[in-house]
Amino acid sequence: MLNPTLLDGPKFQITIQRLCRQLIENHNDFSNSVIIGIQPRGIYLAKRIAEELRKILPESTILHGDLDITFYRDDFRRREQLIPNQTRIDFVMEGKKVILMDDVLWTGRTIRAAMDALMAFGRPEKIEFLTLVDRRYSRHIPVAADYTGIEVDSIASQKVVVSWKETDGEDKVVLLSDRN
Repeated sequence: MLNPTLLDGPKFQITIQRLCRQLIENHNDFSNSVIIGIQPRGIYLAKRIAEELRKILPESTILHGDLDITFYRDDFRRREQLIPNQTRIDFVMEGKKVILMDDVLWTGRTIRAAMDALMAFGRPEKIEFLTLVDRRYSRHIPVAADYTGIEVDSIASQKVVVSWKETDGEDKVVLLSDRN
């Protein structure tokens, strides 16, 4: 099987629900916590998690926003012209517990850039990181997820693709091989 499906259907939804339960264990009613999705693909995970948390905790206010890291990337000047996405954070993060979210953790460079970008909005009490897919053994920077959906052992030539119902028509995680 060249391109195995790592997660889809009911297992995808169960993974989202498990991550929500883990967040509730540490953040209770979210009165001092906020969720931030990293543009471009982490915003779908953050939105899904926030929606699920609102179902589980209907009395709680779940704050979530979107963070663009384009100008904080360490390869910003080395790449072709990048088109920034929108940052949407319409609440105060100062002194809050921030849960950054992205669909795939690979080298750790995106998370480093996100933490730098986050500081422009104030000093959080604590920053945690949640990822749907952790590509272990690929770090360039010592970063680890506090909450992980699934772990994948992959080589550099492979690519993990997360599809979202909202944009791609289905929830699915696939490991693409370079032998296609």
